[in-house]
Amino acid sequence: MSDPAIADTERLDPDGVAAVLALLRAAAAADGVRPVSEEAELRLQHGGPPGGRDVTASLDGALAGYARFDEGAAELVVHPAHRRRGVGSALAGRLEQIAGAGRLSVWAHGDLPGSAELAASRGYTRARVLLQMRRDLAGVAADPRPPLPDGVAVRPFRPGRDDAAWLQVNARAFADHPEQGSWTADDLRLRQAEPWFDPAGFLLAWRGDPDDGGELLGFHWTKVHPAGDVGDEPVGEVYVLGIDPGAQGMRLGSALTDLGLAHLRSRGLSEVLLYVEEANATAVRLYEGRGFRRYSVDVAWRREPGAARPL
Repeated sequence: MSDPAIADTERLDPDGVAAVLALLRAAAAADGVRPVSEEAELRLQHGGPPGGRDVTASLDGALAGYARFDEGAAELVVHPAHRRRGVGSALAGRLEQIAGAGRLSVWAHGDLPGSAELAASRGYTRARVLLQMRRDLAGVAADPRPPLPDGVAVRPFRPGRDDAAWLQVNARAFADHPEQGSWTADDLRLRQAEPWFDPAGFLLAWRGDPDDGGELLGFHWTKVHPAGDVGDEPVGEVYVLGIDPGAQGMRLGSALTDLGLAHLRSRGLSEVLLYVEEANATAVRLYEGRGFRRYSVDVAWRREPGAARPL
């Protein structure tokens, strides 16, 4: 049995990207979960910050695995046809070499047994758990009219006009979030270019006129996953829901949630998902109270600097 051949590069060529995307589709079909995050897939296709690497593993000339490394965090996936042949260990070993003396976190989507076995065998510990929660949309009000504070109106996002205001509020609302709070104009632009982007489902709560000194207080950005992405049928998502710290206590989160869910229902969808940190017990209870149930988990496995490498 041959050993996996490992290669890494700052950016794969178009043929390499196409091959990895086919691998991701095969893994998703076999496991029932997306094997890498949206962010990793976007960076695969469009590149990312300096220092990022695309890592591939091949067996007998066939692509057997892929990993994405960015700033001490990584994700990896092994093709279903090539598992239990050392591919995951070879990819993990190369990621550890790239990380060097720094800390390395590797996300495992779906918390599958093989991922947990690989991580534990290499000295990683569970550091973060991200819950995916779902609910059906049958009981969602088709035309909610939640009370809003005086002078506040909810309007659809306007690409090119609301970008700067949204980035500012997003950064404040998620100042303590390790990924969401650091979004840049490029991050927003890439998502606006995606086929799923729909400004009608990107709802902004403004106090006053947005073109004449108005203040953005919060937002609910929804997304629609096509059939085959996270389920056999299209599924909606509470993609990002954020409230400016200065607008807390105004019940805008509830109002924006209701309006966003109604929008997804109007698209003919029957189910909606969201992601939330398991450690955020307050948010988990809130979503459970609104009919969401725990569906799956993603786990970030962390390896501390200086951890002993396996023999």
